[in-house]
Amino acid sequence: MARFKENDLPKSKITATSLTKAKIIFKYAGNNSWKFYVGLLFLLLTSVTALAFPKFMGMLVDCVNKKDASSANQIALGLGLVLILQSVFSFFRLYLFVNFTENTLANVRLALYTNLVKLPMTFFSQKRVGELNSRISNDITQIQDTLTTTIAEFLRQFILIIGSFVMLASINIKLTIMMVSIVPLVGVAAVLFGRYIRKYSKKVQDQVAESQVVVEETMQGISIVKAFANEWYEIARYRTKIKEVVKVAIKGGQLRGYFASFIIICLFGTIVAVVWYGVQLSIAGEITVGELFTFILYSSYVGASSGGIAELYAQVQKAIGATERVFELLDEKPEEINAVAHIHNIEKIKGDVSFQNVAFSYPSRKEIQVLKDVNFTAGSGQKIAVVGPSGAGKSTIASLLLRFYDTDKGSILIDDKNIYDYDLENLRGNMSIVPQDVILFGGTIKENIAYGKPNATDEEIILAAKQANAINFIESFPEKMDTIVGERGIKLSGGQRQRIAIARALLKNPSILILDEATSSLDSESEKLVQEALEVLMEGRTSIIIAHRLSTIRSADQILVIDNGVISEQGTHSELINLENGIYKNLSNLQFSHS
Repeated sequence: MARFKENDLPKSKITATSLTKAKIIFKYAGNNSWKFYVGLLFLLLTSVTALAFPKFMGMLVDCVNKKDASSANQIALGLGLVLILQSVFSFFRLYLFVNFTENTLANVRLALYTNLVKLPMTFFSQKRVGELNSRISNDITQIQDTLTTTIAEFLRQFILIIGSFVMLASINIKLTIMMVSIVPLVGVAAVLFGRYIRKYSKKVQDQVAESQVVVEETMQGISIVKAFANEWYEIARYRTKIKEVVKVAIKGGQLRGYFASFIIICLFGTIVAVVWYGVQLSIAGEITVGELFTFILYSSYVGASSGGIAELYAQVQKAIGATERVFELLDEKPEEINAVAHIHNIEKIKGDVSFQNVAFSYPSRKEIQVLKDVNFTAGSGQKIAVVGPSGAGKSTIASLLLRFYDTDKGSILIDDKNIYDYDLENLRGNMSIVPQDVILFGGTIKENIAYGKPNATDEEIILAAKQANAINFIESFPEKMDTIVGERGIKLSGGQRQRIAIARALLKNPSILILDEATSSLDSESEKLVQEALEVLMEGRTSIIIAHRLSTIRSADQILVIDNGVISEQGTHSELINLENGIYKNLSNLQFSHS
């Protein structure tokens, strides 16, 4: 996985529209906008004091000819004052820009995360997590750098170039014309050369990243590498990549050598040429030595700023691109979720579920109909099992019930009311899901159970853990409820994770329960404990059980057999087992003959 480098961020052309888009960022500044504008004022003052510096220096040098010590002292004091002012202005400029940027970007980050979390599942099924992460980290960092320093630097260099030219022309026009014909050309050539070299060093970075991928893959799959005794193969693969790195890096070094030679000849050559011509003019009496000195300082300003400004312009382009990408995400339409209602006033529903002629295909695969004309009803408190081959659409029923996706056709009713007439937080607040692959968050066991009801008391949490058959293993840990579960619950076994998920669901006290193959990946010991906990959990609730193992659903009130997106058989276990050549009967025979 090649790491993002800021060089990789795409640039955006700077046009009137892209600038208008980028200005949206000020919407998030709240009452911090003034800091940006005051910062700009200090930036202007910094540039003006910088331009005064060569002028005073020239006057100081001229005191040699005049043999005027008292003027020299005054000018030196003046220079000291200029430096103090410049340092004060610079401090406020930086302080204000950073203050403005951090406050504004904190608002942007929060708005972005808030919007992301509320986006519908359709959005997440089409986007990679890595890409979204990159938006929140890389893109915002790019905007951060630009607002803090790049814009200020860009404007400062721009003012310095223009100001220096004005000052140069006021000293001597002949010398200025000569300087203009050489210095900016050298500056621009240096930038172009530098960019070419950077492209090369980016190539080296990419190659190194690729060689890292080999290492990462090998380490992650080391058991496979060893099982196949393929160490030699991996070493050869790595050797090839390393050789490529060396080749590209040496070429880059050669280019850097050329660049150094070029800079020495051109830049110093230019300085020699300007000084030589200045000396000629000075001998002819057209210019004083002090003015020549001032002239050289202003020329060096022009040279340095010409070199830096192109780079800064590229950074600004990247930042505008980054801003556009961040605002694209902010423009995505979130689901209507009212966070506060979630905890306090969820109306309890009874839990009658009815699917009427429901058809559905995933937005990313429109051409494949996952469900076609599905009809079934589940009375409050009933257990409905859904079985069928992989990919038949079992889990899709759960996703539609939770309103992760919108149905294409037909309607889903809960308590005889269309699910689209419920508020999302009310609908989902009455449901709980225990998935096959339980994802826990990296906090403590207690926090993970309380996820079902964030304001639960300790007694409620302990009761839920007892009912979920989890209290014994929790008590066996030294930190008990405060045990950290690790990222995604990595420190717990499958059965333990499953029971925490059941406790989480119990605490939420839902009317409708979805069990998505909740015991399919457990050993028989854990399965027994989890199954008992599930029985407690299903008590008095409408349960939709998606199952691979048929042994877990014999007691269901109704079993739906889904095949190719339609319900091909439905009934109780004893009814379905007697169907001649039935899918359920075949599945059942297969499983029980093996077990």
